[in-house]
Amino acid sequence: MHAKPNTTAGAPTAPRSGLVGVDPAQASSGEVGAHFAALAREVRAAGLLDLAPGRYYPRLAFNAALFGAGLVAFFLIGDSWWQVAVAAWMGMSAAQSAFMWHDAGHKAMFRGSAATWMGRVHANLANGVSYGWWVNHHNRHHSFPNNIDLDPDIGRRTAIFDMSQYDTRGPWQRWVVRHQGIMFFVLLTLEAYKMHRTSVLALLRRDVRQPWVEAALLLAHAAIYLGAVFIVLSPAIAIVFVLVQQMVLGVYFGLIFAPNHKGMEVRRGEESLDWLERQVLTSRNIKPSPLVDFLYGGLNYQIEHHLFPTMPRMNLGRCRPMVRDYCERHGIPYREVGLFTSYREVATFLHEVSEPARRGGKPAVDTA
Repeated sequence: MHAKPNTTAGAPTAPRSGLVGVDPAQASSGEVGAHFAALAREVRAAGLLDLAPGRYYPRLAFNAALFGAGLVAFFLIGDSWWQVAVAAWMGMSAAQSAFMWHDAGHKAMFRGSAATWMGRVHANLANGVSYGWWVNHHNRHHSFPNNIDLDPDIGRRTAIFDMSQYDTRGPWQRWVVRHQGIMFFVLLTLEAYKMHRTSVLALLRRDVRQPWVEAALLLAHAAIYLGAVFIVLSPAIAIVFVLVQQMVLGVYFGLIFAPNHKGMEVRRGEESLDWLERQVLTSRNIKPSPLVDFLYGGLNYQIEHHLFPTMPRMNLGRCRPMVRDYCERHGIPYREVGLFTSYREVATFLHEVSEPARRGGKPAVDTA
């Protein structure tokens, strides 16, 4: 059963800027709460928040090798339907590179202009996504995860997380909502396209810093990517290549992010929880293993990542037992499940939320 949304009185407040790029332990104790301040002292004393850019170099080299292998295969195979396999490989490679812009955006890899350019190269140039738009979007998500009014990751979805959102959906979207337990995963094939489109709109609205720099990098991405595909491949194969690569990228994106919060506590309005409870109660971990850690880029440690967004990814696993023990000692629920269980919980949550829509009605208003 999905959690009942919090209906704290008061108008929604604007996100507090900077929490995603600044260690919350440095924020005022009134904002993050005594619980989190105590945990943060333990984590900081263990050195887990220390910047370690050198530990990212092997990952950057590995990602470059993944991309390079795909590029070599692309030119060696030439105009052949075997390029469908190359397209799938390049989709996976692009998703792996996205972890780099993610960590750069959190200032977990580098600081200052080095982080900005690392993000732009991996987001704008390699993936055709506006780094500036993504950072702004992701900042707000981290500040208020799973808050219907304040989390943009909820607002931009066709799927709903509470029936109060149903009236805002059009006819086609309402059909999707009625079947969202399945359609959510089907629509992940469009996730990369939606990010491209949103990026262009953000640049046209000049919602990012240095929009001309970001626009130039997006144009370079489009020219190099589409130019290579349509010069080397015949039109039919080229179109299929682009579709497969983008669909694999979108599905990979979605499958990485879907288990993180969906099916956890949903809230709305002005937040009343402190930083620790806000992040832990709305996040879900996936049980780690070498394969899971690789596929999820460390985001399977979602609770630790949300508590300490500037923490280098290689420290999240070491932080996990500290957070889990702290939550157990203080009676704070800590949710961690297996990979397939996480997707089952997501699908079940979405199916249950949309049950009133399939019945043609709405749930009774809880006045308690």
